[in-house]
Amino acid sequence: MKFSTSILTVALVLGASSPTYAFSTQQSTLTRNNIGRSLSLGPLASSTEDKVESAATSPSTAATPANGLNDTAPGSRTPLTPEFQAVRDAAVGQLKLPNPALEKPLVHFMDEYFASLCTAAAAGAKNPDGSEITAQQAGKMMMTTLSYGVKYGLGAGPSGKFIFDVRHTAIRGGEVEEDSLKAMLGDDVDVDFYAAGCDFFRPSMDLENSLVLGEDNMKQALEQINNGENVVFLANHQSEADPQVVSCLFEKVSEDCGDFASRVTYVAGHKVTTDPLAVPFSMGRNLLCIHSKKHIDADPDTKPAKSKQNMSAMSSMLGGLKAGGMAIWVAPSGGRDRRDVESGKIPIAPFDQKTVDMFRLMGNKSKTPTHFYPMSMVSYDLCPPPDFVEAGVGEQRNVRYTPIGICIGDEVPNVGGAEKRHLFTDKAEEECMEGYTELLKGMGMESYIP
Repeated sequence: MKFSTSILTVALVLGASSPTYAFSTQQSTLTRNNIGRSLSLGPLASSTEDKVESAATSPSTAATPANGLNDTAPGSRTPLTPEFQAVRDAAVGQLKLPNPALEKPLVHFMDEYFASLCTAAAAGAKNPDGSEITAQQAGKMMMTTLSYGVKYGLGAGPSGKFIFDVRHTAIRGGEVEEDSLKAMLGDDVDVDFYAAGCDFFRPSMDLENSLVLGEDNMKQALEQINNGENVVFLANHQSEADPQVVSCLFEKVSEDCGDFASRVTYVAGHKVTTDPLAVPFSMGRNLLCIHSKKHIDADPDTKPAKSKQNMSAMSSMLGGLKAGGMAIWVAPSGGRDRRDVESGKIPIAPFDQKTVDMFRLMGNKSKTPTHFYPMSMVSYDLCPPPDFVEAGVGEQRNVRYTPIGICIGDEVPNVGGAEKRHLFTDKAEEECMEGYTELLKGMGMESYIP
């Protein structure tokens, strides 16, 4: 496998946790002709045997699962097995970057992902088909994700960057009908981007020791959807991989619930649709694409256009709610939960009342019964975010093999009325916190309870 220098230059995206323009297009010299199929894994696989013997002399390190420390220093990991070390070394050995500073964040993410799958393999975790989790699997997933990011996120393919509509429908391979989308995808027209995202993160999830609570509420929500009514999940948000967490844990309950998860529409900020690494994962999800208030106000010159897009997104959502059978996932906090550095605890970020009010208003205007459920999520250790929000690029992307959890609480009663709307938001947040605490206790993660 031969990487072009330009492709690896833009691979800096793999080292950035915040989806803010993580591929630096100013540094990239990519053209639409040089991407081709240069990210094939063939030679990487053939070179593995030659590197196994020498792997012990240049050990990388495997992440300790669910340590809760968000510690990415080399000393915090245990050595990779020779097989994983060999594939990791073969991949890293191809890096020829014009700026050595770009190599560190990329190698860090590769180390994290290889370590995560190595830990999973050592724990005896299996793929859904019962096969072993392997080093070659880790290498293939990493390179495939990178190639999609370069092609659709950076626009290195023949059709340029993938542009999301305000309401995006998941690309599921053979279901593509629009001629323009077929032309954009080209040879990837049959790729199920939803499944690809799940396949990337699933091996890092310790599903055997994961926990799902509120199955009856989940099935009730599914029944309401099948009856043509709407469901809105008001969730806390802990990981970049939360959509995949929802899918994999709903699948764990039943095939019908797994299908339900694939139909959920996620409220997505601008970063999810502009970060080149996030783009291929987002292509596989139903999305409502909006700009947060903070992002809108950041640049007065673009505020009118962004506000117009938000209005268009709300109009599109209202149309979906009127049609019925729409399930929406939204994080009313507007961002991920962050740990308390001093205590190590991970509190849920407060729900924003105006966000909840807006979704209630849309539900009422739709004239279609719309039900609200709190969704508690435990996924922090899967992709631990930085302890502090960073505006620029360069954040480290971390991946850990860990159990995950989800709890669907009771439907939030219609309390508060017009005069005391905050009571509804308070109730939803309270129920989310209760489910979160119950999950942490059930998963042996009491130290995270705030």
